[in-house]
This record gives sequence, structure tokens and C-alpha cells, in this order.
Amino acid sequence: MDEPIPPNALPPEMAEMLLRMAREARGHAYAPYSRFPVGAALLTQAGEIYTGCNIENASFGLTICAERTAVAKAVSEGARSFRAIAVVGPQDELPCSPCGSCRQVLYEFGPELQVITPSGEGGEPQVEPIATLLPRAFGPARLQPTGMRE
Repeated sequence: MDEPIPPNALPPEMAEMLLRMAREARGHAYAPYSRFPVGAALLTQAGEIYTGCNIENASFGLTICAERTAVAKAVSEGARSFRAIAVVGPQDELPCSPCGSCRQVLYEFGPELQVITPSGEGGEPQVEPIATLLPRAFGPARLQPTGMRE
């Protein structure tokens, strides 16, 4: 018997398209210090795509990652429900997983969000939920009152 397809599963051609768009976005990266350009393409549940690139700053703590740039663009346009994000680093074929800060920001919008990275072997893209990349995450549900005593 075939396994049921998860509701947030992405067809391989969609994952490939998002990786292509992330590579295009990477071309706009401002990375004069690390020389590590990163691009991201964020897919909303409504089918819209927002791209982002990393933007470095001489005051390193002010640097913003590609994933957070894409999220900021999407949220500033009213999007709140995301399906997937593709992330690419300087080498097209090597996986480039979101950093810890980006994982936390992405998790904010749902543990089912799919993260797409190149496979590193020229095969199908790697696709995994953000909850896998951020186990025991701190999310919005944690801030809800649960049986508080007076």
C-alpha cells in the first residue's frame, strides 16, 4: 500500500523552481566581508514567492540572512502562512542549511514549513520540515497561558 502524501509535500519540480529562484536572489547578496552569498525563496500557502539575500554590515551583528530577508519582505506585504523555503549558498551543489537564528524565525510561522536545500550529490533536493532542524523549539504556543494559577 502506498504511503499517503503529506499535506505540505512539494512536487520535485516546485522544489527545483524554488532553488532556481534562490540562486537568482543570491546574485543580489551584499557579502563583502564573508564572501559567502546566500539566496532564499519563500513560498506562501497562497502560492506567492518572496526572495531574499544576505546583507552584511561592517558591524557584524547587524547582518541579516537571506531567509530573514525573505520573511521580512513577505510579512511586510501581509503574508503570514508559509509552505516552503529554499536556501542556497555560494556553491550550487552543496547544501546550505539555515542558521540557528533563521531556524527560530522560520519556526515562528509553523513547524510544518518545508526547508529545501541542494542535495550535495546532484540528485533530488533535500526537503525537511523546520521542526526537524529545530528540535524542541520555542514557538508561539509556548507563550499561551496553560492552567495558570492565581
